[in-house]
Amino acid sequence: MILLSSDTETKPTQAMRQAIANAEVGDEQKGEDPTVNQLLERVADLLGKEDALFFACGTICNFVSIKTHTRPADVVLAEQMSHIIRAESGGAALSSGVLMEPITSKRGIFTVDALEGALERVSTAPYLYRAIPRLLCVEQTHNFAGGSVWQLNELREVCDFARQQDLATHMDGARLLNAVIASQTTAKDFAACVDSVWIDFTKGLGAPIGAVLAGTREFISEARRYKHIFGGAMRQAGIVAAGCLYALDHHVERLQEDHDNATYLAQRLSEIEEITVRDTKPETNIVFFDISRLGLDNATFLALLQERGVKMGAVGHSIRAVTHLDVSRADIDFAVDAVSKVAKLSIVNCQLRLLQI
Repeated sequence: MILLSSDTETKPTQAMRQAIANAEVGDEQKGEDPTVNQLLERVADLLGKEDALFFACGTICNFVSIKTHTRPADVVLAEQMSHIIRAESGGAALSSGVLMEPITSKRGIFTVDALEGALERVSTAPYLYRAIPRLLCVEQTHNFAGGSVWQLNELREVCDFARQQDLATHMDGARLLNAVIASQTTAKDFAACVDSVWIDFTKGLGAPIGAVLAGTREFISEARRYKHIFGGAMRQAGIVAAGCLYALDHHVERLQEDHDNATYLAQRLSEIEEITVRDTKPETNIVFFDISRLGLDNATFLALLQERGVKMGAVGHSIRAVTHLDVSRADIDFAVDAVSKVAKLSIVNCQLRLLQI
């Protein structure tokens, strides 16, 4: 099976498994795991932040960050299709008691004007009756916009404006290192724009578990408390952190290969009749395409595709394919051939139905 539904489908390489097996371990909750501590130092340095904290996954990083930055009944502003709003089961509302105010954009990258408009919507009522804007969240890269990248000048502009409005700033950096490779901008420069930021190791970097949140010492100290409250403390977590360290050493630069493969996939798909690709030159490793002209719903298309050995996913009305370290150029050729066969089958069936009519 060619797994293109997400870059979370990656499996640890044999060399990564060996690093995991050899990891030194201690009590993570007590700050005594040497491998976790090494990872935290590496990520804090990479992002130019004072301190860092280890988590099992990125969603928990977002929950803890929002809880640390806000109080109940505050407003969190985020792009309308951001992961925090659309793919975290309303967790911020449950864990932090906050309201979400969506910011409109065309490709997941919003402007100062759009942010200002969202703030104006929040502030229409007199002070006594309105919720207080407290936090701006940005997503790098933007998942549901097709892996779009915040350029450094764009990010600085909105975050500087947010600070002028007394908003804290947080980055969902699940695929931040994809943005680093695509833009040739350092992770430290991107991270300098925000108060808190995390990176995920379970996507393109290929580790089985792990995300690291970074910020000031004061922020991380408070975040550690919420991590424990939410049940996120771990014991001998070095076996997990070792995979993340291996990924930092061996899997960052190779993200360019995933981006090149995504472009190849998009261009090959665009050659198939009745398939509409959103962007034939994706910025990173995510490809969206539309199959509505085939006369199939997404679920049927995905089932037919899986019968032919290829797994993709659906986001809204589109099909999503994500390249990663377990997908080769030959795998992409196989996947395109499978899509082509499903498309031809659908077209033939449509023609037969028309003849019957």
